[in-house]
Amino acid sequence: MLNYILRRLIIAVFLLIGIGAVSFIVIKLPPGDFASRYRQYLIDRGTPQEEADRAAQIVRERYDLDKPVAVQFFLWVKGIVTEGKFGYSFAYRKDVGELVAERMPKTLLLAVLCHLISTVVGVGLGIFVAPRKYGFWDNFWAVLAFIFTSVPRFSIAIILLYVLVIKFHQPSLSSFFSPQYVIAPWSLERVIDMLRHIWPVLLIAGLGGVARNLRVMRGNLLDVLGAQYVQTARAKGLTENKVIMKHAVPNALHTIVAYQGTVLPYMMQGELEAAIVLGLPTMGPLFYESLVNQDIYISGSLLLMYGFLILMGNLLADIFLAVLDPRIRYS
Repeated sequence: MLNYILRRLIIAVFLLIGIGAVSFIVIKLPPGDFASRYRQYLIDRGTPQEEADRAAQIVRERYDLDKPVAVQFFLWVKGIVTEGKFGYSFAYRKDVGELVAERMPKTLLLAVLCHLISTVVGVGLGIFVAPRKYGFWDNFWAVLAFIFTSVPRFSIAIILLYVLVIKFHQPSLSSFFSPQYVIAPWSLERVIDMLRHIWPVLLIAGLGGVARNLRVMRGNLLDVLGAQYVQTARAKGLTENKVIMKHAVPNALHTIVAYQGTVLPYMMQGELEAAIVLGLPTMGPLFYESLVNQDIYISGSLLLMYGFLILMGNLLADIFLAVLDPRIRYS
């Protein structure tokens, strides 16, 4: 197992380099760069064209935007490896690492909470409806799962925003805390206030995960319940609950566990749509703004981090699968 983990970690290094290179190239594909957008911004504000051209050229030279893409990528990777710096944000005029450090904890908090909700609720509902195949509750949750999977998350966010602001006059939706708790020390009241503000994002981002886990767990459990060893367990006189929970559920969890390797970036994507609509200061709006502004070092760094999360998540999922099922062995 240790040799397998070491091999995966070595391969992950090369995969991250490939992810970074592809992301950097794709981000640079649209015509123009941040200097071009800055030039147009100056012209729109009434700056003479000659002055705008000179200002744009200064920006382009200062941040190495006049160099070939390969050179820009090499300098970016060199800064990450040697100095631990992910580049400089043109729009925010700050180091990318500082921007990520400000927003990543809140983003991970939302993503982890959404993940826990979607996994616990989705798997629990799947275990509940599978033995009731084609019954009322099975059909009821199947319809809801189809709706939750099909409706775009930003639509749900807009509806919730309208209801909370127009109907219930909910204040401070675009922040994690009410004004009196922004700089207050942590306490039970502050935690409750935070939950009052982030529950719409948890609901919006978690619904799709609940629907997905419900459908996958239901399908896997139905397949396992028809297996011969489950029939044998029933023939021995075991109760149905014991047959399901002790023999069927552990083997039906394999797909769910494997999915955990990619779930965190997926939850961060769901958080992106909700955070943009609700105006929360998380990684989602930052990533979107960096793409719009062609702020290449922010978007490239975030894509690199998402790739790292997927690689590490898949490795952890493989290890958990080996723990869950003794038949799985990695040479």
